[in-house]
Amino acid sequence: MAQRYGGKYSPNEAASQSEKVSPSGAYKGATVDPVGARSNVLFVPPIVLAATSINEGAIGMGLGLVGAGALLLGAWLLRGGLTAEAAYNSRKVSRRPAFPRKIAAALLAGVGVGIAAFANEPGLVAPIIFGAAAAALHLGAFGIDPLKDKGMEGIDTFQQDRVARAVDEAETHLAAMRDAITRSGDRAMIARVERFQATAKDLFRTVEDDPRDLTSARKYLSVYLIGARDATIKFADVYARTQDAKARIDYESLLDDLEQNFSARTRKLLLDDRSDLTVEIDVLRDRLQREGVRIDRDMK
Repeated sequence: MAQRYGGKYSPNEAASQSEKVSPSGAYKGATVDPVGARSNVLFVPPIVLAATSINEGAIGMGLGLVGAGALLLGAWLLRGGLTAEAAYNSRKVSRRPAFPRKIAAALLAGVGVGIAAFANEPGLVAPIIFGAAAAALHLGAFGIDPLKDKGMEGIDTFQQDRVARAVDEAETHLAAMRDAITRSGDRAMIARVERFQATAKDLFRTVEDDPRDLTSARKYLSVYLIGARDATIKFADVYARTQDAKARIDYESLLDDLEQNFSARTRKLLLDDRSDLTVEIDVLRDRLQREGVRIDRDMK
């Protein structure tokens, strides 16, 4: 979508000035899209294979289309696998992906290349060699999926599942906010929403690290984000049509209030976690003392 660029002498000077004074942390939490050019280029071979198989007769065309379908499905699975792996790596506590999409993508790449090789050189040796080489190169380029859970020791899996569902819903609300504010065409407000999203995700990660925090943070993950999403949609529709400066100021004020409240809730949850740790340490020390175990206070 085209974006409006402004400066000192542009009609939208207020927005430009707002960008200049925006905090340096506006892009805190920004991440690189895990689906890069390396994975996107894998959509080219199936297209080429399908196009070159059309004039190869019924059997040749059928084999070519099947091979192209395998390659296309593998490229699509790879995108999902890279996204799932990035989400896994960004969290301290995470379950392994339910389905190993990157490994499946490598196998499909091998199958697709093997079928393409068989169409040009019937027999088993060449297709197996080419297919195995393609699968090995795919794994070498993109790796395999995470195969074990991370940071799940001692965590109630039922509570973790509840947190995962709540966070997924909250992420959906944030995505709707991002899509809506993009329609406004205001670069400063788009950046402002991105900064709020980074603050909200800090709260998400805190709750994921300690599922017991879900109860006290549930309203932030649902009610408040739904309200923020609806307000963003309405603001984007109004501002895109009218460029109403007052609506912009009111919406930015709402984001300020939301960001402050989300930050405060995150800090409170972290303090509560620290308090729980202190209590656990004190209880353990008292028990050791009662059992006659000497405690070196210098190690506190």
